[in-house]
Amino acid sequence: MENCQSGILAPVPKFGRYLNFVLGAAAEPRQGLLELAKIADGKDVVVGIGQSTVLALGKNIAELRPFPTNFGAGLVLASTSPALWCWLRGHDRGDLWHASKRIVAAVAPAFALDGVIDAFNHGGGRDLTGYEDGTENPQGAKAADAAIARGGGDGLDGSSFVAVQLWVHDFKAFEAMSSKDQDNAIGRRKSDNQELADAPESSHVKRTAQESFEPEAFVLRRSMPWADGLRGGLNFVAFGKSFDAFEAQLKRMVGAEDGVTDALFKFTQPVSGSYLWCPPMREEKLDLRALGL
Repeated sequence: MENCQSGILAPVPKFGRYLNFVLGAAAEPRQGLLELAKIADGKDVVVGIGQSTVLALGKNIAELRPFPTNFGAGLVLASTSPALWCWLRGHDRGDLWHASKRIVAAVAPAFALDGVIDAFNHGGGRDLTGYEDGTENPQGAKAADAAIARGGGDGLDGSSFVAVQLWVHDFKAFEAMSSKDQDNAIGRRKSDNQELADAPESSHVKRTAQESFEPEAFVLRRSMPWADGLRGGLNFVAFGKSFDAFEAQLKRMVGAEDGVTDALFKFTQPVSGSYLWCPPMREEKLDLRALGL
C-alpha cells in the first residue's frame, strides 16, 4: 500500500534499533511529533504512537488500547506501553546510532528516551535458540491485508497497530532440555523447520496456529533477536490491522482458554508489553491528521 509505513511490509533488516520514549515533564507532544514527522520516512524509521500520547493530544484512535495483562485466567503479563516507539532499520550499526541521536534531539523535550534495544538478523531469520522465526507469516497482498488498516478514512487508512514484547530467554533452562523436548516446545524440528504432526497441545505452533482461530488470526511478525552482554532473547513485533488477532493468540498462549500454557514459558518470559498505533504516510511524511496535526 502506498500510504503505509513501508518498513512494516519490508523484510527484517540486518540490524534494528528500538527507541522507547515516555512523555516529557511538560507532556505536550505536539511539537515533538511534528519534528519527528520531518525525519521519519516510514522505511528506515518506523514510528508507533502510544495511547498516553494520543490522550495528551485530546484525541482518540478507536482500536488503540492498553496492553492486556490478565485475561481472567492463566499467566499475568507485563504491560509497559511507551508514549512513543521508533524502530530504526538498517545495515550499519553506526548509522543507526547516529539516527538515534537525531531522533532523540528532534522529539525533546516533549519525549524523553526511556530505553534502547539493539537487535539483529541471526542465521537468516532465526531466534537465538536456533529456530526459524515467523515461518507462517502471510506474504504479499495477504501480508498487507493482515497488517494494514483500511476503511477508516483519511488519516487512518494505511495505518497499522503494533504489539511489542521483549522476551528474555533462560538459555540455561533451554540448553538443559533434550533436542526432542526443544522441538516439542516449539512444535517444529530445528534441523529442517518441519512442523511436528504429533507435537503436544502446549507447543507454540499449536497454541498460535493462525488459521485455527475463528475468525483466523493472522498478524505480520517482524521480530528480531536482541542481546546485551550475555543476556538475550527476542524482541517480538507483530503488526495488524487491529490488535484482535494478536490478542486472540496471546489469550491462548497464557492458557486463558483451556488451562494449557504455551511451552515457550518454560525457557523465556516477556518483560514488557506495548500496544502502539503506526500512522500512515502522506507525501513521504508521517500523516498525523488523525491526531489533529
